[in-house]
Amino acid sequence: MGRQIPLRRARVAASALVVAVVAGCAGSPVGHGAGGGSGVPVPGGGGALPSPPASSAPPAGGAEPARGDVLPGLADAATARAQLAALTVAPPGTMAGYSRSRFTHWAEQGDRCDTRETVLQRDGQDVVRDAECRAVTGKWRSLYDGAVVTEASRMDIDHVVPLAEGWRSGASAWDAARRKAFANDLRRPQLLAVSAASNRSKGDQAPDRWQPPDRSSWCQYARAWTTVKAAYGLTATEDEKRMLGTMLDTCS
Repeated sequence: MGRQIPLRRARVAASALVVAVVAGCAGSPVGHGAGGGSGVPVPGGGGALPSPPASSAPPAGGAEPARGDVLPGLADAATARAQLAALTVAPPGTMAGYSRSRFTHWAEQGDRCDTRETVLQRDGQDVVRDAECRAVTGKWRSLYDGAVVTEASRMDIDHVVPLAEGWRSGASAWDAARRKAFANDLRRPQLLAVSAASNRSKGDQAPDRWQPPDRSSWCQYARAWTTVKAAYGLTATEDEKRMLGTMLDTCS
C-alpha cells in the first residue's frame, strides 16, 4: 500500500490543498458525496464513466451520509431499482492481465493522509492517529457483520465493488487514471471500513456468491453496489441482478 505523493505545482495550489485536507481529514466524519460530472463512454461498459479529476486522484472529502445510512452517495431504494434494471447484462469478462497493482491505491489525500486513513477517520468514532496520519485506535462498527472493533489493525477498507469484479465487468478497458479513481473513490459509496474477517470472507465475489452475514446491511449494500456499477457503467450478470433485487426487497 504505497503512498502516492503528488508534486506541488505552485504555492496557490498548495494552499488550496491544505484547505481541502483540513476539511476532509479532521473533525467529524467525511463522506463520499454523490459524484457527477460529464461522462465519457466506457468500452464494453454499457454506460458512461464520470471523468476523473485532472490529477487522477479523487478529491478529499464529500457530502455526509443521508440519515440512517453509513455510506454517503447512496441512491435511494427506488432509484437503485431503476439503476439495477438499466445495468447491461453480460457474462463475466476474462481476468487475463488483471493485477491489483493495475488499480493504484491508496492515493495520497494530503497532510500525510491516504485514502485508507481518510476512510478510517470517516467511518470511525474517537479515532486517534499517529504523526503519519495512521489510525491507531478508535471505535468502528463493521456494517457487514455488526462487529465492533477498537483496533485499527483489525479493520480493512473494502472496495464495495471489488477491483477484480470491476476488471471483469468493464474496467479492463479503462486507462490507468480511471482505474485509480475507481480504487480511491471518495465521492461514491465504493469504500467502507469493515472488519478484516468479513472483508476477507467476501474476497472479490459478487452479491450472488457472497452476501453480508448481517442481513440488516443488505439494503445499504445492494444500494451501494448498484450505485457504483451504474456510475461507472459496469456490467452485471443475471444472477447478480437477481440477488441484488432480493437485497433491495429488504429496504423498508
